[in-house]
Amino acid sequence: MATTIAGSRNVRDLSKPDEYGFKGLKENVHNGKTTNGFMKSNDLRNGDTDFGISGGGVPKMDWSKYDTFPGSFEKCTLLTAALTHLGLYILMFLGFVNQLLFTPKVATEKNREVCTCTLLVLRFAKSAAVREFTGTERRCINLGSYNYLGFAGHSTHDEVAAAARLYGLALCSPRAELGSTRLHRLLEETTANFLGVEAAIVVGMGFGTNTLGLPGLLGPGSLALSDEKNHASLIMGLRLARATVRVFRHNDVRHLEQLARAAIAERKWTKIVIVVEGVYSMEGTIMEGTIVPLGAMVALKRRLGLQLYLDEAHSVGALGPRGRGVCDHAGVAPADVDVLMGTFTKSFGAAGGYIAGSAKLINWIRQYGHAHTYAHAMSPPVAQQILAAMRLVDEEEGRRRLRALRENTHYFRDQLRRMGVVTLGHPDSPVVPVLVYTFSKMAATVERLTESGVATVGVGFPATPLNKARIRFCLSASHSRGQLERCVEAMARAVRELGLDYSRQPR
Repeated sequence: MATTIAGSRNVRDLSKPDEYGFKGLKENVHNGKTTNGFMKSNDLRNGDTDFGISGGGVPKMDWSKYDTFPGSFEKCTLLTAALTHLGLYILMFLGFVNQLLFTPKVATEKNREVCTCTLLVLRFAKSAAVREFTGTERRCINLGSYNYLGFAGHSTHDEVAAAARLYGLALCSPRAELGSTRLHRLLEETTANFLGVEAAIVVGMGFGTNTLGLPGLLGPGSLALSDEKNHASLIMGLRLARATVRVFRHNDVRHLEQLARAAIAERKWTKIVIVVEGVYSMEGTIMEGTIVPLGAMVALKRRLGLQLYLDEAHSVGALGPRGRGVCDHAGVAPADVDVLMGTFTKSFGAAGGYIAGSAKLINWIRQYGHAHTYAHAMSPPVAQQILAAMRLVDEEEGRRRLRALRENTHYFRDQLRRMGVVTLGHPDSPVVPVLVYTFSKMAATVERLTESGVATVGVGFPATPLNKARIRFCLSASHSRGQLERCVEAMARAVRELGLDYSRQPR
């Protein structure tokens, strides 16, 4: 894939990281320190001092031609925001007084034990410090886990058990040493074919795919244009890479274009890389449940000669008519994305992650990325589970699950809208955040849903902004319509009791 660099006659082949990709081939040493293999950029665009003003002869993007819908983001009223802040300050004051007058008590902890893929058995402990269970158990519908296609409870047990008997449960070695098996090589080939790219590399931990992969691709002298809602693994990976990071507003391609043009005019960056996610969710960071406007970003990176790193942790397997992720959903060719990253922990009911792209890019990551050399190899039974799930996605069973997930998502979002609650995100996103604003209402909502037999997740400050506490629902193809109806009824009762119908949109 060749990209013409804005403002120059150069043509950069982004499939050749050994020449021009994310790094230069050679490791340069200055004053006894490695410079992470970066070479000075030859792009004339960085020498165009008028680029930031005139665009260096490159016209600005006409965004009316692209789908730039950022998702649903209904703003809260000023009164709601004021009362939320006031309530939190009162709560903090009362807590301080309580600590002065009384001996602090540890809050009750709820420990969850999985029963099946769509059901949980909640076991209640007396406290977090004293791991003594009260004996109380409650059977709940699981709307809090990322089991999008329901493969976590699928009957692939025979194949997984056979892999465990043949290879063992763990290899106790990195891939670069004695941690590679036929299953790992087959999984990498299958993943590349599944995504429609030349090659892929698999990693034993989803979070570690970003944190250990990005330092092998970026370094000092490179600039990452990062979405403000990016996951903690991306943020940590960019920090470890020691790359400069500039943040653009969530899914705002116009703001992204402004930052990109200003960066090009600075004439000092060896690489400028857009870093985004396919579906934004909550996993230790702020969640929104939105889908990236990928087509628009690909058009922008082509226009300005940028590069694109796409995290598909929550979108691969769950989006698109063929389950190939946000590229499939947006109608974008996978080859137009320079680096495809994803995890197997959601749609495939397993563990680990992958980085996919050109063969030369993957060879570079094997050599300079930390995961292949230092991290523990993926467990062979886990690799077999992924292979089985990936195979099923291409069969009628997989297509049925994709349809079920899409229908469940649309049904549940429509029912929530009719209740008058504020939901965030794209209509096709199986992650459904519901704003309850205050921390106290978040805790009360989770408690009432649990009592009604629905297990979900509440997220508040500091994981979210102070006045944007929320409940996060995750839909699965394994949820039956009867189960979702029970969840809708439980949520409706909580909405009436707690006054959660904040939405001003027509129902």
